Amino acid sequence: MNSEQLNNPLHGIKLADIMEYLVDYYGWETLGEKIRINSFNSNPSIKSSLTFLRKTPWAREKVEQLYLKTKSK
Repeated sequence: MNSEQLNNPLHGIKLADIMEYLVDYYGWETLGEKIRINSFNSNPSIKSSLTFLRKTPWAREKVEQLYLKTKSK
């Protein structure tokens, strides 16, 4: 196993799975309030959000951090 991934809690988790979990947990409206991303607030969909998050590292980081925070509850 790659030593860089040993302590990575997101290793093996797909971004699509993270998004589906967060949408199920919070819903689009609350998710859009927690993370101010247009694709969460204006005509939201998993597909459009994934496209944006894959191209925008700062937004992906926020989504991943929210996921880790939510999963630890």
